[in-house]
Amino acid sequence: MAMKARIESAFVMFDVVYTDGSRRSNRKVPATALLGFEGDDAAKAVIEAQDREISLASGRPSGEIRTIERTPPKPEPIPLARKK
Repeated sequence: MAMKARIESAFVMFDVVYTDGSRRSNRKVPATALLGFEGDDAAKAVIEAQDREISLASGRPSGEIRTIERTPPKPEPIPLARKK
């Protein structure tokens, strides 16, 4: 059987802090949304749209966003030494 073509799915992760002090980490934003002139400012619009969908589904309003910053990359794992 032929292998199915994989769809390119690249995301950029953001940490979001709301005005009430709550924090949500690792919010996914499609990398294609960040290609324009706005850069990371476009991520705020995407995350606000996600928040609206979440608040409609849950019935609880989401807070106003205070800051958005990219999640720092995870450090590379340190390889373990093999015993001989």
